[in-house]
Formats: sequence, structure tokens, C-alpha cells
Amino acid sequence: MPSSLPSSASQQNRLAHETSPYLLQHKGNPVAWWAWGPEALAEAKRANRPILLSVGYAACHWCHVMAHESFEDDATAQVMNELYVNIKVDREERPDIDQIYMAALHHLGEHGGWPLTMFLTPAGEPIWGGTYFPKTSRYGKPAFVDVLREIARIFRDEPDKIERNRTALMTRLAAAARPEGRVTIGAAELDNAARQLGGLIDPVNGGTRGAPKFPQAALFELLWRAGQRTGEARYFAAVEITLDHICEGGIYDHLGGGFSRYSVDERWLVPHFEKMLYDNAQLLELLAIADKRSGKALYRQRAHETVEWLKREMTTSGGAFAASLDADSEGEEGKFYVWSYDEALRVLGVEDGEFFARHYDVTPAGNFEGHNILNRLNPLPRSEEDEARLATLRTKLLAVRGTRVRPGLDDKVLADWNGLMIAALANAGLMFDEPSWIEMAARAFAFISQTMTDGDRLGHSWRQGQLKLPGMASDFAAMIRAALALHEATGHATYLDRALVWQNALDRDYANAATGTYYLTAADAEGLVVRPASTTDEATPNHNAVAAANLIRLALVAGDESWREKADRLIAAIAPAAVENLYMHMALLNAIDLRLRAAEIVVTGEGGRAQALLATARALPPLDRIVLHAPSAEKLAHGHPAREKLEAASEPRAFICMGQTCSLPVTDAAGLIGAMDAMMDAMRHT
Repeated sequence: MPSSLPSSASQQNRLAHETSPYLLQHKGNPVAWWAWGPEALAEAKRANRPILLSVGYAACHWCHVMAHESFEDDATAQVMNELYVNIKVDREERPDIDQIYMAALHHLGEHGGWPLTMFLTPAGEPIWGGTYFPKTSRYGKPAFVDVLREIARIFRDEPDKIERNRTALMTRLAAAARPEGRVTIGAAELDNAARQLGGLIDPVNGGTRGAPKFPQAALFELLWRAGQRTGEARYFAAVEITLDHICEGGIYDHLGGGFSRYSVDERWLVPHFEKMLYDNAQLLELLAIADKRSGKALYRQRAHETVEWLKREMTTSGGAFAASLDADSEGEEGKFYVWSYDEALRVLGVEDGEFFARHYDVTPAGNFEGHNILNRLNPLPRSEEDEARLATLRTKLLAVRGTRVRPGLDDKVLADWNGLMIAALANAGLMFDEPSWIEMAARAFAFISQTMTDGDRLGHSWRQGQLKLPGMASDFAAMIRAALALHEATGHATYLDRALVWQNALDRDYANAATGTYYLTAADAEGLVVRPASTTDEATPNHNAVAAANLIRLALVAGDESWREKADRLIAAIAPAAVENLYMHMALLNAIDLRLRAAEIVVTGEGGRAQALLATARALPPLDRIVLHAPSAEKLAHGHPAREKLEAASEPRAFICMGQTCSLPVTDAAGLIGAMDAMMDAMRHT
């Protein structure tokens, strides 16, 4: 039975000594919060009380709402403290815990989201849950205190019901980690998936149909790859109409750069104002890829502005990147970003203000709840002189905005999110010919590889000198990808060496020997009710999909075909689940496309001509190319089709190989581009 008189020790809020900005937001709550750990679970068992688990993140608007309504309320906190052991988790710091209990919520038939509110047994096993609960009953949602009391009553008076729920959920969680059957996914299946998923695209506004709209980079990459694979322009058009609206909509910060998390409406006008590092990483790379085909000045401009935002607002003193910017300031979502018509005219003057207002949809009545969200969704003709004038006016408004109370910055450094941004900067830096971006990526990589490691092991989160170990498989996968991107960008062997060290550690500590897939948590991580092994994408690509693509690249750049065999085994293990749910496995489908179509560009020799060939190869979009500088044949695996050609080459050459077929040797940039186009065209017709 739950103890009726909790000790004063158990009534303490223990979050003051945490480093997570999200947990520190709650250190002053009257709730007796624990951080997740053995001590909290031991307290639940000692008191025989259910656990109330609350999972969120620093930039989460509805997390703030629930905190203000309930967690800062003395009466609500008293009920929580009397009936539960209350545990607060930062989902960015502990994605393993978030993944387990979000999966449990989905198995209950509930929509996911944050805050995630789960009720657990004292052993940490899920009973029931939801997301945001209002303080008072409304819109069909029960009051939070009523939920608290009813779950505690059932736990006390109806243990059989608790056991049935617990058993059913644990069985389904365990089953989710055991995919069965064997399914093959080839080019035909990828084309069919693209047709199905392409049908989700809003033909007017881009993105998926309806609202809300998320910048789903994995979906856009899948469609882009389909365009490359099939030659069908409709796939490129679906991505470009999306990027056009994202870049001109209110989801983009037209003054400061960077993209918000998502749009609450179908036009991309009204954002959920938080800015996440991972969204901006994925969109930066996508903009660079789309620019290589379309040459749209809009994509190049948004990419440059986003990198400037990254430098100005998101780069930590060590050179790595902060996690997120909050949606709220002064207790109001979006207050930092919106404008009134009068304020714009006051800052810019009447003539300039009216000119700016016309181009950025600023009106006296406002375009959102009486305020104006800057956007350029209304198509207006703009000359070069207009654009130059607007740029000057944006600079003035940005300076004034800088005097406002800023949204909170979550400055913890997450290895996996940084890995995404490092790779994006390296790849986009090559495509846009911006060496400084590659230098930014290298500085962030150096910080993580030097500060966030213990031997060959990565940590997950770092803040104020404290490192959370061990890391997740997602950290290894993303940072291996970053290392490979920097290796291809620079040719420096140290990045390949680091990628191999981390890949071996990933295989040692995270691999499921029975399937070749990877658990999210290390074998020696603290005990959880189940070892999370999800294969589905979230806002970021699933770590198994990222690992599969890494292994495919390692096979060439490390000259070892065993890596490709590992990739094939991993893909085969997940394929049945991917076929059943294409939408949640788009990153894996993208890895399969890389496996089937990757053009391996091998450059021989040394000196200026070799470097010119390498520069041309590296500037190609990374979706379907892997670049290797092989001064000698020994750099290639014994069975590689270019090996004999390298042995016969007496001066710098480039060979493009797909499968077991290689092009004739090329000696200049034009020849390399032509040979690449010919190989891709030939593949489309096989």
C-alpha cells in the first residue's frame, strides 16, 4: 500500500543540481521532482507508490503550459507528492526513456507528443498515460488532479486491473523489438513507396496535406531520390514547392534566420516558434541539394542566413552547437518574433515601413491573433533594388528585436544532434563552396571528440562541464556520419580513423547479435524496463537507418567489404517492419537507395589535377555519391572493380563505379560530370 505519511526527505525537489535547462526550469516547483535514476526507482519501491513520469524539453510550449497550470500550483503539487514518486525527464537528454514510454503511449492507442505524462508501477513499468492534461476539466480532457487520484485509487484498490494493463503493454513493447519474416526491398519497391508517399504531398502549399505541417526532411529526401532514380520531374517539383513555401512562410525567421519546429496551419504561416538544431541541420542539407539542381537564389540565401543564425545564436564557447531556442518569452509563445504594424512603421519610418509591410504581410489588423508574423507567402514582384532595400530594413528590425527579452536557450550539447549539423555543414559547405562552413563543422567535431568521449565511448549530453555517459546508438550513428562527411570533405585520415573507432564501439556495445540491428542503449547502461530497440524515425532519422548508410560508405572509404555485409544484414532485419509502415521508415528507405545507386567516385594520383578532380566530385550532392581519394590501388578492397584500373593508371584519373561497372578514366571536371550523368542515366534505363 502507498505510505500515507511520506518522509520529509521524499518531499524535496531534487532538480537544482541537474545540468539540463529543462530540468532546471522545474527546480522551483513545489512538486517533489526526482531526476530519472536508481534512487528515484528505489524510493518508489520503498514507498510502494506508483511513479508519475513527466517527459518534456526546454523549448516545448505545452510543457510550459502544463508546468504553469499544475506543477507550479501548490494544491496540485500536494496531491502529486502525497500519491506518487514524481520523476521529471528531459527527452533530449534521455531519448531512451522517452522512446520506451512514448511507444507505450502509442500502444494504448493515444497520439504521442510532449509533455508526455505516464503512470508507472514502482518498477518503472507503464500502466497508462497521455500528454498534456489541463488543470481543470475542458474539451473532453479530465482535470489533472482527477486523473492523479483515479490512477492512485486503481493502483491501491484494483491491482488486478493494473497488472492486466502492465502485462499487455510489456508484451507489446517486447514484441516490437522482434521483427519476423524476410522481405526484400529493391528499386521497384522504392519506386512504389515513393508513389504512395508522394500522394501525401499538398500540391498547393507543399508538405503533407492538412495541418499541422512538419518539415519532414526524410520524406523530402525520399522523393528527391525517387526523382533521381526515375527521372520523373514530379518528385523534384513536390520537394521544391515545399521548400519554396517553407522558405517564404512564417515558419522561417525572416530577420534572424533559422526554421521553427513546425507550422500549425496548412500554409506554413503560423509556426510553433521553437527552433531545434536537428530541423535546421536537415533543412540546410536539403536546401543545398535542391540548389544544385534548381539554382534558385532563394535556397542559397536561406541556407546562408541559417548558418549565420547558427554562428550568432547557437554556437557554444567550445565550438559545438546548442540544442534549441524556446518558443516562449515573457510567458508568451512567439512574443519575441511578432510585430505590430505601428511598431514596424515607428522603427522604419512611414515610407520604408509601408514598403516593408507590403512585402512581409504586415497589416494593422495583423495576420495572427492581432499580431503579424513576417512572411512572403504573397507572391509579389521584387526587383534586385527591392531586395537590397528589404535587406537593409530587415537589419534595422533585427537590431530592434535584439533589445527584446529573448527566448530561453537550451545550451546543452547533444552528440547526435551535433552530428547531424556537422554533416550538414560539411556537405552544404562543399556544395555551396563555403570552406568556412567546413571549418565550423570541424570545430564542433573536435569539441565532441575531445570533450564528450571516454576512450572509444561517446557521451550523449554535455553542459557546464558535466558529461552524461554512456551515449546512445543515435550519438554514435550521427557522429560516425559526421566523421565520414568530414573525411570526404577534407580527405583527412583522422576522421576516417575516428569513424572506425566509433563503429567498432557501436558494434561492441549496442549491436543485437541475433539481428544485426542496434539497441538504442549500451549493454551496460542503467537498467530500464525494456532495452529500447525501435527502428522507426522520429523528428530525426532512426539510428539504425543512419548506421546502415554509414556502413555502406565505410565499405568504400575503409576498403573493407565486411562493412557492406553488415549493412545488408541490418537492412534485411528491418525490411519487414519497413514494408508494413513505410512512413515511419523513410530514412531506412533512403539508406537502401544509397545501397542500390551509390556512385563510388575514385580519384587516383596526387597533385593539382587530382585535387581538382576531388573538388568536382565532392561538390556533387551526397545523396548518391561516395568519394575516395586512392593514390594507390591498395586503398581499395581486393574485389573492387576499379582496382585493376588504378594499377594501370600512371597519372591522376577519376573512375565512377556503380555495382561492378566502372566508367572509362576521366581527367578533368567536365569529363567527371559527364561520366556521372551517363552512369546515372544508364541506371534509370535498366
